[in-house]
Amino acid sequence: MPNLPNPLPDAEAQCRQLAELIRPQLSNNPALVGIYSGGAWIAERLKELLGLTDDIGLIDVSFYRDDFSEKGLHPQCRPTVIPFDVEGRHIVLVDDVLYTGRTTRAAINELFDYGRPAAVQLAVLADRGGRELPVAPTFGVWDVALDDGQNLVLERSDDGQLAWRLENA
Repeated sequence: MPNLPNPLPDAEAQCRQLAELIRPQLSNNPALVGIYSGGAWIAERLKELLGLTDDIGLIDVSFYRDDFSEKGLHPQCRPTVIPFDVEGRHIVLVDDVLYTGRTTRAAINELFDYGRPAAVQLAVLADRGGRELPVAPTFGVWDVALDDGQNLVLERSDDGQLAWRLENA
């Protein structure tokens, strides 16, 4: 069994670390795009921490998943909102956990429906390995190994604070 820290890392502190990793890229005027739901929460937090004034984009990859025909529509499907021109823009795609790479691939496919960005970088709080596609984070703060059947879940409390929870499938 992997040796996970107990308690799990402070997700709010990890957001601050991630913001500092992204800060040098601000000269490129990047747009943040969060993948629902954890990535959207992190993108909102990064916007605050980095002092960005532009609205963030939000992507729901439900229709772009390669397993859509098997799983069907997620019951909490939300609309994708991209409130800026993607064409030629530097994009920082934000997610909570990177695992197989399939969610990232789906998000990039959807993003390209809105235009052709100049560059897409990936920012994640947790990278759990197990890649099935050649996807790697540009910015990441925590490499974590989990057992099969375990999932790392980011939760947001009523007061907006982010925290990790370990879930057994």
